[in-house]
Amino acid sequence: MESGERTIRTSRLILRRWREEDLTPYAALNADSRVMHHFPAVLSRAESDAQAARIRKHWDDHGFGLWAVEVSGGAPFVGFIGLQRVPFDAAFTPAVEVGWRLAFEAWGHGYATEGARAALEHGFGMLGLREVVSMTVPSNERSWRVMEKLGMKRAHGEDFDHPRIAEGHPLRRHILYRLAAAS
Repeated sequence: MESGERTIRTSRLILRRWREEDLTPYAALNADSRVMHHFPAVLSRAESDAQAARIRKHWDDHGFGLWAVEVSGGAPFVGFIGLQRVPFDAAFTPAVEVGWRLAFEAWGHGYATEGARAALEHGFGMLGLREVVSMTVPSNERSWRVMEKLGMKRAHGEDFDHPRIAEGHPLRRHILYRLAAAS
C-alpha cells in the first residue's frame, strides 16, 4: 500500500478525496435499490449530495474520513471506503467505524475488503487508533463477511437498535463488529 497525505493506493484501487464530478455517480449508486437494500430507503439526489457534503465536512473536521474509490485504470468512481467517527450515541460510542458503499457493478471483486484493509492500516498506523468498529443489519451477509475477512469479531451481546432508524422498522436492529489494534 502506498499512502499520501490523503490518498491511498492499493494494488487495484485509489482511495482519494472527493471531487465535484463524484456527486453524479454517487447519487446513482444511492438511488440503486440493490445497493441500498439494507438501508431504510434509496436517496434522492438532494439527500445524496447532502450526505456527500457531510462526508467532506468530516474530512475537514477530523483529518480522516470516507475516501472516494477509483479502480486503477478503470472506473473513476465506484463508491466510498474509509473511516468515520460514529455519528450517533450508543453504548459503544465514541468510536471510529470502518465502512464502505460501492456501486453494484463493483461488487464481487474484493474491492470492499481490499480498500477497508488499507483504511484500517491507515487508522491503526497513521491515526494511532486503538480500536475500530463496523456495523450492519444481521441480514447483510455480504458486509459482515467482509468484516470477518478483515479479522473483525462480532461483539456478541452488543447488538443494538440503530437510533436513526424508526422503532418498528425491520432494519433497526444492528450487529456490531470490533477490531483492536495489534499490540
